[in-house]
Amino acid sequence: MLNDKTEKNIPLITFKTQQNNQWHDVSTMDIFNHKTVIVFSLPGAYTPTCSSSHLPRFNELAPVFKDNGVDTIVCISVNDTFVMNEWQKDQEAENITMLPDGNGEFTEEMGMLVNKSDLGFGNRSWRYSMLVKDGVIEKMFIEPEVEGDPFEVSDADTMLNYINADAIVPKSATIFSRKGCPHCRRALDLLAKNKVFVEVVELGKGITSRSLRAVSGKSSTPQIFIGGQYIGGADELEQFFK
Repeated sequence: MLNDKTEKNIPLITFKTQQNNQWHDVSTMDIFNHKTVIVFSLPGAYTPTCSSSHLPRFNELAPVFKDNGVDTIVCISVNDTFVMNEWQKDQEAENITMLPDGNGEFTEEMGMLVNKSDLGFGNRSWRYSMLVKDGVIEKMFIEPEVEGDPFEVSDADTMLNYINADAIVPKSATIFSRKGCPHCRRALDLLAKNKVFVEVVELGKGITSRSLRAVSGKSSTPQIFIGGQYIGGADELEQFFK
């Protein structure tokens, strides 16, 4: 049985981390004392749901969480510090503090250590998230105990809804661009000014002009989509915000 530790203190654990090629011990007191912290824990770095949904959305919503009183967002996995550091770089998750629970000590103390030997993983963390205030767990969202890797309640949007159901979430945009394109730079500045989350897809990295024409009907850059709506180029973006 998984253990819901709502209203309990965070376990006193020291994490072995590598920062700038130097070993650093990071304790739970360092992370949680006198702070409001979101923790999300997952089965493993680089695994599909963790990389496509769980980590990216927390990273994306980090500014919104900060506006709503959250000091730090922490990702914990039963992986070593080298794996966690490389995964953070790969995901460009600069808003997330990665904590490697290589020996599973924190996860075991949390009552969230599960055996995934059938997948060749050994002992790993069950997927969950929690809100911690000054070292005390205020709320936990634990995925249901069903077969597989459920992802229903530990997501970033559920946590944000708990913290502030009326929080304003900026729209998400995708911009297709070319390196050195001045109109692309103008569009990115407009999106940043209007606080829109932006994913940049640069032509030449597996994306061709043919691909761009297929999705937008045009091959010029930038081509911008916001919230599933096709906007057009930089001039059309200006009109959209007016």
